[in-house]
Amino acid sequence: MSKPLTRPPDAEPVLRDLPEPLSLRRMIGPGVVAVGIGLAAGEIILWPYLTAIGGLGLLWLSITTLLVQFVINMEIERYTLATGQTAVAGFSRWWRGWGVIICLAGAFQYVWPGWATSGSTVFTYLVGGGNPVWITVVALVLIGVLLSISKVIYKTIERVEAVKVGLTLFFLVVVVVFVISAATWGEGAREAVTGFGQIPSAITFTLILSAIGAAGAGGVHNLVLSNWIRDKRYGMGAHVPRLISPITGQEEASGAARYTFPQDPENLSRWRVWWKRANTEHLVAFLLVCFLTITIMSLLAYETLFGRDDLKNDPSFLRIEGDVLAASVGTWLRILFFAIAAVSLWAAAMGLLDVIGRVVSDYVSSFVSQRVSESKLYLAVVWGEIVLGSIILLAGFTQPLGLLIVSTCAASVVTLLYSCLLVKLNVRDLPAAIRLRGWRLFGIFAAITFYGFFAVAMVVTQLQKL
Repeated sequence: MSKPLTRPPDAEPVLRDLPEPLSLRRMIGPGVVAVGIGLAAGEIILWPYLTAIGGLGLLWLSITTLLVQFVINMEIERYTLATGQTAVAGFSRWWRGWGVIICLAGAFQYVWPGWATSGSTVFTYLVGGGNPVWITVVALVLIGVLLSISKVIYKTIERVEAVKVGLTLFFLVVVVVFVISAATWGEGAREAVTGFGQIPSAITFTLILSAIGAAGAGGVHNLVLSNWIRDKRYGMGAHVPRLISPITGQEEASGAARYTFPQDPENLSRWRVWWKRANTEHLVAFLLVCFLTITIMSLLAYETLFGRDDLKNDPSFLRIEGDVLAASVGTWLRILFFAIAAVSLWAAAMGLLDVIGRVVSDYVSSFVSQRVSESKLYLAVVWGEIVLGSIILLAGFTQPLGLLIVSTCAASVVTLLYSCLLVKLNVRDLPAAIRLRGWRLFGIFAAITFYGFFAVAMVVTQLQKL
């Protein structure tokens, strides 16, 4: 949206017909954006690092995490498809404090510039030197400029992340052909089955909570699916104005806070098509791509690094991995590895700035003066995060993996919180014919149990160290 809502978020919904469903081809995008931003900390750094030090015994956990996230993500999409309102705005209708908590959690999760710093660190491996701190500050500023001048911000994000996903998939094909052996594939398949439920002794619960927070999407990242599908014109989101740049875009008229559609046969028939196609898009664009990336990058780390005793708790293990690739295949593969890793991490940093900008501006715009548009609030938040992230780096907090662990642990905790809220939102606040029920209701409770177990285990482990 480009202007504040003309109605408070808790106003009664406006009745409109559900638009005609888009073709599946035209719906492709939000899942690509989600996976494009997600293919970074977890897939390139955290999961390969865990595999390098603990073996393939956690592959079952990555697969489980992705399945759990699919269930959560589709419940986020369900609410916005049906109402045009974001999930965060839906939570805030009961109590404004939920919006405040989620915005603060998102700011905390993404103010640590671990993704951008990791990308800059890998870039220094590629070019043979440089100061990662100043490279990161410059990269963040350039990202801020690009977001500021984008006419329709979602389109820019979608294009950047689509290119990143394409490059990543190309790299995966290369390493499957040239690096990963049949024995490693067999070991991975065996561990995924026989190792289910087991955790290697070398892996702490803090690292596990961090890894599940970084697998696919995570934390506030998932919630912004509401905003992306709305800008993609999914369902009732077609009635809501898009987020545009206040510099280069043209303001669109404000809309209602929330919509609903008549529960008649015609509209319900359209709903079933929308819901089926939304699930298909997310299954292929998000779940399948995440699964392939985590699996292949973990197998690559196992093939090249497992058993070494010189791996440190920082991205330097990527440099070692690149050296091994150069020795076993050729220097060209090390260059390709570093280049795609750097681009992927910077593209993720761009997407995460968009994430927090959307969450905060969507919430705050409902309660501020009409003279302050949502797009202006968005840019204020984005540049605020850039300034704070730069200050953190210049103050000396420059350890990329440490920053990523802080961010991704926070992601797991906030995912646990809003998974609980989604149950109430999609059971109580949606009509009976389209509300959360059946196996999906069981799935969301399983997600709550999943994240809750690891969060409690981490807290207990930390208390035992006191």
